[in-house]
Amino acid sequence: MRKHFGWRVRIPVALLVVAVGLTIATTGFGKSTSSPKASAAAGLGCGAGTGQKATGTPITLGAIVTKQPGTDFTDITNMAGDYFNCVNDNGGINGHPIQYTVLDEQTNPSQVAADAKQLIETDHVMGIAGNTSIIDCAVNSAYYAAQHYYLIESGIAEQCYAGSNEAPVNMGPRYSADGATQTAILEGAKKIAFDQSNVPGTGYNLGGSKLIAAAHHIPITFLTENAASINGETAAEKEVQAAGTGGAVVLVFTPPVALQILQGAQKLGLENKVIWTCATPCNTDFLATALGAAWNHKLFVNAEMSDLHDDNGPDAVLFAKVLKLYGSNVAGGAGSFSQFGFTVGQLAVKALLSIKGGVYNVQTVNAAFKALKGFKTDMLCKPWYYGPLPNNTDWTVWPVNGTMQLVPKTGGCMAISAVDPEVAKVRAYEKAHGV
Repeated sequence: MRKHFGWRVRIPVALLVVAVGLTIATTGFGKSTSSPKASAAAGLGCGAGTGQKATGTPITLGAIVTKQPGTDFTDITNMAGDYFNCVNDNGGINGHPIQYTVLDEQTNPSQVAADAKQLIETDHVMGIAGNTSIIDCAVNSAYYAAQHYYLIESGIAEQCYAGSNEAPVNMGPRYSADGATQTAILEGAKKIAFDQSNVPGTGYNLGGSKLIAAAHHIPITFLTENAASINGETAAEKEVQAAGTGGAVVLVFTPPVALQILQGAQKLGLENKVIWTCATPCNTDFLATALGAAWNHKLFVNAEMSDLHDDNGPDAVLFAKVLKLYGSNVAGGAGSFSQFGFTVGQLAVKALLSIKGGVYNVQTVNAAFKALKGFKTDMLCKPWYYGPLPNNTDWTVWPVNGTMQLVPKTGGCMAISAVDPEVAKVRAYEKAHGV
């Protein structure tokens, strides 16, 4: 399924040659026009903040996202598109609006391969920002490299964290699960039951947690569920039984599936039987609201970006305002997924604004993406740089009366354990390169 964000009219054939390297001038595209939403957005600080709609030739970006029963990452691409719309309502990139094309996929390798070729060879996108697919990196990383595309994405598969052409804003399920496992151990777990959706990559996802548990001499059991047809009570009962007395459960699911399990646990009176932890997707007010006060302080959630409510930094404030004004398509509301999309948008725009001379094409856009480094935001523990795992330090939150809030005793940012050898490699890289 194709979705367009921002500039929505058809481009005349004569203008399509921008995709094969034509220079787009930064002036001469006519007068900008205002709109009620643009006027409301003028003070938000998206892009130039002019309150005038960009009307020039578009800068084309694209993304591939998983959307299927049990797994839906479209809040990420929707929020990235919302940020681009805010930029477009504020002068765009030197007068050029961002046209954002998003293709949904259903974990089908041939479909994902075709989607990548469509974006690059048919739609002629200049850059790819926001890819969030269970298998895209595994299927398309070599293709992107051969086409000289440097992606800003939300990583999931192992290859997202291994190639020189991939740069995630997030940790992905493996490293987020590492953080949840660390928290379970810090909370005193004597045994861990690790449960996740039975989609491609399950072995990779549990790899770090397995090593962290072993380093602390904590037994760990690995389970999987069919997210599309899960029975929450059955899954919760199985998890608690596997964790045992004094144990902990680590959940690695999208919010709707995690909710079914946690509500199932509550129906069976199991919410106090074990320590409950969850990977990053659970960091959303959607989940906290649905769980209610019965789960206050009972679910420890790995949060890869800052507190959704107590962070008063400029980027967190802007995120909340953009979400309120543009985010009606973000089903989960404020949460890690929407934070990822917002940050993808910010990074892409920062790169585009850095391009000198008004030349926007595949070469200049991807060079600008690759050159990103030292990106400081209050939504991350440390500056982001273009690399395989720039986000490797995070927070822990829990539900409090319908919102996710920082766990006070954690003391803020926690480094993901370098017992995981992939994290150790990244820390060595950061030390060597001063990032």
